[in-house]
Amino acid sequence: MRIEIPQDGVVIRWREYLGLPPQAKAIGLGEGNTPLIHLEQFCQKHELDLELYVKFEGLNPTGSFKDRGMAVAVTEALHNGAKTLLCASTGNTSAAAAAYAARAGLACVVLIPEGKIASGKLAQAIMYGATIIQIKGNFDQGMQLVKEISSERDDIALVNSVNPMRLEGQKTASFEITTSLGRAPEYHVLPVGNAGNISAYWKGYVQAKQIGLSDSLPRMVGYQASGAAPFIHGAIVESPETIATAIRIGNPQSWQLAKDAVSQSNGWFGSQTDQELIAALKYLSESEGIFCEPASAISIAGVIESYKRGVIKKGATVVCTLTGNGLKDTAIIDQYDYKNRIAVVEPEYHQIVSRF
Repeated sequence: MRIEIPQDGVVIRWREYLGLPPQAKAIGLGEGNTPLIHLEQFCQKHELDLELYVKFEGLNPTGSFKDRGMAVAVTEALHNGAKTLLCASTGNTSAAAAAYAARAGLACVVLIPEGKIASGKLAQAIMYGATIIQIKGNFDQGMQLVKEISSERDDIALVNSVNPMRLEGQKTASFEITTSLGRAPEYHVLPVGNAGNISAYWKGYVQAKQIGLSDSLPRMVGYQASGAAPFIHGAIVESPETIATAIRIGNPQSWQLAKDAVSQSNGWFGSQTDQELIAALKYLSESEGIFCEPASAISIAGVIESYKRGVIKKGATVVCTLTGNGLKDTAIIDQYDYKNRIAVVEPEYHQIVSRF
């Protein structure tokens, strides 16, 4: 006897709140329902009087938060008759688009900036069968190209975060957080690159309050790398630079939506150096056993900085989004003197136990 195991994922779990046509076939890989992890040891070590949690989106099917939005965007694209998915990407979007295209039986074309994509993310797009085009330029130039191309072709669906269905999917993380906590946190801190995610979370929190999942709203806080911080400068950064490839973006496509989310929630934007985000990544990995990609760690670095400045109050409940898995960008270990962490000895008992 064959037993049918019901498919799960954000489209099935939250369909009534996503604005999809009722008859649209759900496309999913079991995304969502990621863990909300309490960082007790981390707070003790860094003397943070906080109820600090991380929403670890690196445990989605392709290892990043992009899977939530891609499931909804691809569900709509397939329903509308698209034959090809198109995106520009610093890595995570290309991986998610390629995976969900394969799941839906669609073609996928991704534009990536030359030399500016982590190898783990590129490997995913290759293995999922995408057509990969590397441009001699940055992400922002790629984004302009895919918008132009998709506007001329009805059979192509643009699945970057300018697609509103992407944000519909990404907002479901807020539903999960309020369900887990029984309320919204007082502060929610995120990395900001293309700026869609912070606005998606804010939309989710507002809707969660409307449907009774929470009786409060958080202050939204967005952190950027200091070398790619258009919100801090109040202007486009023409040549953004940071080790965190996922947020190496100088012209965010969801600029106004992100500004609105921060303004409406009485939040703020901040920035951290590459050295600060690398330190936060190391702290988190060694104190809690959570390995996130470099861009994710900027939210942790931001909490430490904001707490020290007193803008995050003692005793507050804070959630940080960890946007991607550390295995996507293992080149980060080159920032450590890791060879000194590896002892090479003879296969002898005493040489081994002497290292304990």
